[in-house]
Amino acid sequence: MQKLGEFKLPPFFNYPPYFTLQPVRETREKQVQLWKDLILDFSRNQKIFVISLEEDSPLFSNPSIERSLSHEAKVVFLSALVTDGRAEWMDKGHKKCLILWMRIQDWADYILRFVRENGLEDGVMTVEDIRSGFETRGTELAGIDRGVLMRALKLLEQKGKAVIFKGSSADDEGVKFSA
Repeated sequence: MQKLGEFKLPPFFNYPPYFTLQPVRETREKQVQLWKDLILDFSRNQKIFVISLEEDSPLFSNPSIERSLSHEAKVVFLSALVTDGRAEWMDKGHKKCLILWMRIQDWADYILRFVRENGLEDGVMTVEDIRSGFETRGTELAGIDRGVLMRALKLLEQKGKAVIFKGSSADDEGVKFSA
């Protein structure tokens, strides 16, 4: 089985037709689903939040079979994730895509679980501590995209589970949890 770093690629990655958009509807649907799953799994494994269509990604090419996805195919697969609510285009030209390998609600639930499991209820953390602090090392929160984190925290705030404190800069924004 082929790997990208520590990530094991699925068997279809070595099958050249899957690098070309398939014309038959049933085959295309299966192809799209396989690529959606691969993009989400790879992004989660590598902690990738943004995929740029203007940059080469090892995810979209297989040198051993001399195949790469076309720009059109990348747009089709990422657009399918957008339709599923698992990604969002970050610009009108569809050049950058935010990958939501966990939906915002799932991130909010994960944060709340993390807070409870680590006894951080009624505690205050900075947003940067959540993204890169000692407590979050080795968790899904380590390195989380700031925009995704803020959206999850705002969702918790709307539910009365957190209060976001604005600082004088983005580095000193804080959150008090009331899990």
